[in-house]
Amino acid sequence: MISIITSVHNQLSMNKLFYETLVKNTAYDFQLIVIDNNSTDGSREYFSDKATLILNNQNFTYPYCQNQGIQVAKYDNLAFLNNDLLVSENWDKRVLEIMKQHNVEVISFATNDRLETPLATKRNSRRWKRIKYPIMRLLGTNDFTLKLMAKLMYGNFDNYTERRYRQFGDQLIEGFSGSAILMNRTALNKIGEWDERIYVADFDIYCRTKQRSIDYGDMQPIQLALGVYFHHYQRLTLKSNFEPFTNKYQEISLEEKWQGREKDLLKDIDK
Repeated sequence: MISIITSVHNQLSMNKLFYETLVKNTAYDFQLIVIDNNSTDGSREYFSDKATLILNNQNFTYPYCQNQGIQVAKYDNLAFLNNDLLVSENWDKRVLEIMKQHNVEVISFATNDRLETPLATKRNSRRWKRIKYPIMRLLGTNDFTLKLMAKLMYGNFDNYTERRYRQFGDQLIEGFSGSAILMNRTALNKIGEWDERIYVADFDIYCRTKQRSIDYGDMQPIQLALGVYFHHYQRLTLKSNFEPFTNKYQEISLEEKWQGREKDLLKDIDK
C-alpha cells in the first residue's frame, strides 16, 4: 500500500486528469493526500470526497507541503507526486517489486524529464516542447487540450508505457525525476524529511541519500526505475498566475546548504 502525497494550487483540469489516471492505473488500494494551497477554481471542492485533504489558506512551497502530507500518511511507502503527472498502468505494483528485489528505499520514475541517457532525455524533451507550447499558446490547458497533448506525444499512452516496461523491466540507474519520488519510511528515518528551506528539494533529497550511502553504506542513492514511466506536463502551475509562496523568506540555495559538496555528490547523475 502507498500513501500518495501531492500539492495543488488551482489547475482543476490537470487535477482531474491526474486523479482519473491514478484511479485507472494504480493496482493496489492507496491513500491520496492532497495539500490544497488556497485554490480558487474548484480544485479543493473536487478533491473533498476523493482524498485526505489538507487546506492551506496560503500558497506554500513544495517541500513544506510534502512534510504536511507525511504527518497524516497511513502507509510506510510514501509517493511524492506532482499533480501534473500521468502514471502508467500497474506503476505501484511494479515499483514496489523492484524496490524489494534491489533493496532500494528511495526510487524515482522515468519521465520526459529524465530517461536512460542524456540523449534520450533530450530527444523526448524536445518532442514534448514542440507539442506543448504551441497548443498552450493557442488553446490553453483545459480538459481537451491536456488529453490532446498526451495523444500527440505518445499515441496510446498505455501502449507506450507497456513497451517501455517490456524493454527495460526492473533496470535501475542512479538518478531521479523530481516530479515523482517514492520512499519508504526507513529512508525518512535515515535522511529526515524534506528541507523546507530549499526549493530544489529533490536535488537535496538526492544529495542526502548519496551522502548517507558514502558515510554509512546502509542505503543506496535514489535509483531511477527505467521501466516504469510517467508523463510530466511540466510547470503548469508556475506558468499560470500563482500566488507568491508564503514561506519564501526562509529560502536558501542548494549551494548554501552543501557548501560546494553538492557538485561532487551530483556528478554521477550529470553524465
